[in-house]
Formats: sequence, structure tokens, C-alpha cells
Amino acid sequence: MTPDPLTASKQDWNERGLELCDPGVGLWITDRVNTFDHTVAALLPDIFPAFARVFHPARTSDGLPVRWDAVARANGRHAHSTMEWGSIVGAWNATGQDGLWSRSPSRGSLPADTAHALADTLRPFTRTPSRCWFAHWEGSGYLDELPTAARLPMPGRNMVVFAGSIEHADTRFGGRFGKSAHLWWPDDHAWCVATDIDLMTTYVGATEECVDALLNTSGLEALPATRDQRLTWDSDTVNPRPESP
Repeated sequence: MTPDPLTASKQDWNERGLELCDPGVGLWITDRVNTFDHTVAALLPDIFPAFARVFHPARTSDGLPVRWDAVARANGRHAHSTMEWGSIVGAWNATGQDGLWSRSPSRGSLPADTAHALADTLRPFTRTPSRCWFAHWEGSGYLDELPTAARLPMPGRNMVVFAGSIEHADTRFGGRFGKSAHLWWPDDHAWCVATDIDLMTTYVGATEECVDALLNTSGLEALPATRDQRLTWDSDTVNPRPESP
């Protein structure tokens, strides 16, 4: 598939200027997350007063973003905080809807254009935007050149950690065909962003003011989340449940 320039960087992490670093910078996270219990609290530390769920857009054949709430309306479904893609389109193996979407939301990777909008909104809510940390899951297949690098032991997801600035939020590990960081945060721990390898959405922990800004950012589709919100394919209890993916 030809990559969409809006959703893929031309450069890998080292070409973008990220530097491999000691994963100890992320121990404040591993000390405050649950075991791998399929909730937001397994992805983000429990220190934050508010959380948001950012939906990765579907795409038209021309690469234009399509919001989940638009897809839900078109299918007679309800848009809500725990909606799942399979539930709003009717099946996890759906390949598109004429005149609406042609590519399903990216799984396990925050699209670059969404990352730009997210970073722009998060920037005013940290005192250290020039010093951020980006962690990528060791099992993605895009870090084979770093077999001996120390790992951050996230629940079920050991990660390699890199140092950079908030401007690196759109980096694709593995280049244009790779994936985004799976966990990133500023040095002052003002917020934290998690994109699990199995999910079509990204979760953010932050202050209530910051989350409110995310919910009102025009370039993002975001809804409030909770630390005990489940992340599994059958978490949508409002819309009809499709067959297991």
C-alpha cells in the first residue's frame, strides 16, 4: 500500500534526531500502572485527575480523515466514550463504506496528523516541551537493530525509550511504514500519552484543564475516559456487538 503523506513520516527515529536513553526515566509510570488488566490504568499512571480517549480517524480513498461519530451516525449507531470500531460499522472485518470511508483507523499507531494536533494542544500544559520521552514496544518489529537496549517494563509491553522534544510526536519508528511511539510524556510528567499496539485509539492522562482542551480541539476527535475504562473489543455496551475480531 502506498503510504499516506499525512499519516507517515519519511524518516526513522535516528534520522529525526531522537536519542536512545536509559529507560529509568519511565519508572514513575511503571510504578503507578496496573497489571495487564485491559483497562486504561494498565496504560497510564493513576496520578492524573482526568483522562481522554483520542480516536484515530478512518480515511477516505484520498486519505482524508473521517470521524468515528460520523461513521456511527451513518450506521445508525451511537457515538460514546467506549464505542468500538467493530460495533459502529457492524463487523471488525469491514473494508469500507461507499462514500464514507475506505481505510479503517490505524491500529497500534497514532497517525502523524493526529499527533500534530495532539502535540499542539498538549504543548501549553507542560513546562518542558523541549525535553520529552518516547517509548516504543519491543515487539513491533521495527526495533530489530536494538536487541540489547534496556527496556522499560510496562505491563505486557516492554519498551525501548528515546529522548527528544514534543516536535518528535509524529515520528514513525521504522520510517514511513513503521509505527508511532506507544508511550510518551514530558520531563515534568504533566501528562502522558499511550497508544497500545492493539488499539485504534490513544489515551491521555492529564489535568482536567488539559483534558478539557483536548476535548475541544477541532483537529481531534476525543471524549472523556476513566482509569477503569475497559479496552477490549467488546467494551461497547451501547451498540450491537459484532463477532469477535
